[in-house]
Amino acid sequence: MTAFAPVRAEERISSLDTLRGFALLGILLMNIVGFGLHNAYDNPLVAGGAEGFNLAAWITMHILAEGKMRCLFSMVFGAGVVLLTGRAEDRGAGSQVADIFLRRNLWLMLFGAFHAYLLWQGEILYPYGLCALALYPFRKLQARTLIILGAVLVIGSAAGNLVTGYVAMDTLSKGAAAEQLAKSGVKLTPEQEEIRKKREEMLKEDRPSPEEVEKANTQWRGSLWEVLKIRGKIVWRWHNLAYYHILHLDLFSMMFLGMGFYKLGIFSAARSPKFYVLLALAGYALGVTVNSFTAWTIVKSNWDLPTRLFCFTVYDVGRLSIALAHLGVLMLLCQKGWFGFVLRPLTAIGQTALSNYVFHSVVCATLFTGVGFGLFGKLQRYELYFVVLTIWAVQMAVSPLWLKHYRFGPLEWGWRSLTYWQKQPMKI
Repeated sequence: MTAFAPVRAEERISSLDTLRGFALLGILLMNIVGFGLHNAYDNPLVAGGAEGFNLAAWITMHILAEGKMRCLFSMVFGAGVVLLTGRAEDRGAGSQVADIFLRRNLWLMLFGAFHAYLLWQGEILYPYGLCALALYPFRKLQARTLIILGAVLVIGSAAGNLVTGYVAMDTLSKGAAAEQLAKSGVKLTPEQEEIRKKREEMLKEDRPSPEEVEKANTQWRGSLWEVLKIRGKIVWRWHNLAYYHILHLDLFSMMFLGMGFYKLGIFSAARSPKFYVLLALAGYALGVTVNSFTAWTIVKSNWDLPTRLFCFTVYDVGRLSIALAHLGVLMLLCQKGWFGFVLRPLTAIGQTALSNYVFHSVVCATLFTGVGFGLFGKLQRYELYFVVLTIWAVQMAVSPLWLKHYRFGPLEWGWRSLTYWQKQPMKI
């Protein structure tokens, strides 16, 4: 039996690392809102400001970043499934593939659970590892089949968002009617009372009062125990979602697309320059149009909840178009070797993605919670992006220097050692 080991530096696909690094940095553009503000990710009226620079920040992220970076990262993760298993089978280590794949993702889930409860309630490692377990049987399918599977799930997500929008609109409408009846002195039926309570809970969650926001801010700025309690409630909710929940369909769809695109050579910068130019132009033309329309619609509605949910019906069209446009630009730059001073650090960040991802959480948990500087709720939305730029600058500088001396990032080293059940050499 041929022993199978982690990929060597000279075997890596640099364009895939570059794309991963770009997506990882971009994810912080959205995560920073969750790190620093209460319940303001989709609704800036809650906290952080919704006028001037703050409104401009929300609109810009909505059009170019929200969901797009997670989309890219999920596609790259899917590509990694094919790459890992394909390399093992090509080297005659096929009998080891299932064990390695299973250990890799079970460890990722465990890392993710600790990461979620201790540092970042919006973390993605746990659901990635969970979803990856279902991808293994699909790894040998043809690219076309994988892309069709991804497209079907995208359509399923759109249908789910449409249904969610109608359900929310119906709940709010019937709940408001029940509220009016109660105010006029009419005794409500059990069904009316239930729909009234659902409406109250929905509105409270979407648009909490200033008092509730300040209460949450105080908890996040509190002691370690207070921070763990409020974070734990959020994590417990997300980690208990059904395997077939629409949020998991989000990941599955993009992972399948990534598996298919990798097999077509799209992620390895192997297609023609014309292909990538057309991909970028078409992606930006469609994506910017769709996302600008939904941004305008949402702002005009004053961030009305059903309006936002209905806009999610075209969410995947807008985000996938922009994600593929970003991909086209990056692959073209990788082909041409342009802007190497930017691409090289991005590639290094992509090689150490796990360590850099957790670094985001360590820095932000220290800055915003009461365990550190307690800045939660104290910065406006646009001010959060100065924090992002600072973190980016540090990672762009440190990651290439680290890889001059070490084969892996520190967390990558631990993950690989556990995956292959053998301590890996660290220093070059």
